[in-house]
Amino acid sequence: MIEVVAAIIEKDGLIYCFKKGKAKFDYLSFKYEFPGGKIEPNELHEDALKREIDEELQTNIYVGEHLISVEHQYPDFAIKLHFYACTCDGPIISLTEHIELQCLPIKRLRELDWLPADEPAVDYLLRQHLS
Repeated sequence: MIEVVAAIIEKDGLIYCFKKGKAKFDYLSFKYEFPGGKIEPNELHEDALKREIDEELQTNIYVGEHLISVEHQYPDFAIKLHFYACTCDGPIISLTEHIELQCLPIKRLRELDWLPADEPAVDYLLRQHLS
């Protein structure tokens, strides 16, 4: 089980959605995800998220509340994702791990082709938005 943190970055009422490029496994390629990465031993979730976002996007984020945790079994590995509400002041400087960025209102998130492990977080956002 790989433990991962992911940032649901919101700015000006829009959610930042990141498209992966070619991945090790074809079923992970060219899908949208919320950015983040693996938690190092003895690392706090918030610290891991800030580190990963700095590495991947070259920007600083503010980590807010934990929204949802998801366990998902892919064909080749299992993952546990912890999704956090985040904001950022500055621009996204670089897409080192992704090939595209879209900023969408919550009600349009389902228009994108998401990684299966990220879909419960999209559903969570849609439920919260409608209530």
